[in-house]
Amino acid sequence: MPGQRLSVVVTRRLPESIETRMKELFDVTLRENDRPMSREELVAAVQTADVLVPTVTDFIDAPLLAQAGEKLKLIANYGAGVDRIDVATARQRGILVSNTPGTVTDDTADMTIALILAVTRRIPEGLRVMGSGDWEGWSPTAMLGGRISGRRVGILGMGRIGQAVAKRAAAFGMQVHYHNRKRLRPEVEEALEATYWDSLDQMVARMDVISINCPHTPSTFHLMNARRLKLMKPDAVIVNTSRGEVIDENALTRMLRAGEIAGAGLDVFERGHEINPRLMDLPNVVLLPHMGSATVEGRQEMGEKVIVNIKTFADGHRPPDQVVPGVM
Repeated sequence: MPGQRLSVVVTRRLPESIETRMKELFDVTLRENDRPMSREELVAAVQTADVLVPTVTDFIDAPLLAQAGEKLKLIANYGAGVDRIDVATARQRGILVSNTPGTVTDDTADMTIALILAVTRRIPEGLRVMGSGDWEGWSPTAMLGGRISGRRVGILGMGRIGQAVAKRAAAFGMQVHYHNRKRLRPEVEEALEATYWDSLDQMVARMDVISINCPHTPSTFHLMNARRLKLMKPDAVIVNTSRGEVIDENALTRMLRAGEIAGAGLDVFERGHEINPRLMDLPNVVLLPHMGSATVEGRQEMGEKVIVNIKTFADGHRPPDQVVPGVM
């Protein structure tokens, strides 16, 4: 759409510098508050905008897209994951979808290692002891955790983030194993010193730490189901910084409460911000409010990619980060 000042609707508050730059470039409607848009507000947005900028909290499904106006031609997602956008339906309706790949890789990988350490070294438990004022001093047998050096980490999903986790885990002296839809090229696998498992079941049964780093797709929903969770060693832990839907949360909760899994570190949950209350009071579980990508730098880079995608589209070209069904 060269020469046109696009109408852009943003569904959540973004970093101030990003909002200001959008105001300079586009006819943008910004949020006055940081609450997710209601369904009615989303319907109004897709009916009036040329470009919609949604986030992970928005469901851009087929029924919503069916109500879109003829103007809507681009969904410029603020985030890498597009599992809540019906990309295929958007494509059928002539609407392009873009995302922000690569911007959260290092931040999410850092948080994965942080969760592994937090669970295995019982850091939240130590914080609670200090906060309660009950600490009576050092003891040879108090608050004993386990070292991660020498442990095997099984990475489920070896994309950008999975590979970044592998590099960090190796730096901590962990032995890296992985399962992926496609095996890495030999030179990449060698550089990461990673062992590939074609069978996820066989890998899960042998690991000390399972790290979930795959996207949520129909084929990965409950990939870690009750049967597969039961394959884990009783002293193993599981960490998820990807999508909550990959793990059967109810089954995980039952097994953690029964002592069949040693611990878990979760930054994402199966039902968004609705967390199983029986999961919240367990001392061997670390829960975070989806903080994996929550750095100033990461959120700024995400916004800059959104702007580039919209500006490129406005200039009559395909967005550089266009999402194509079947390639996700």
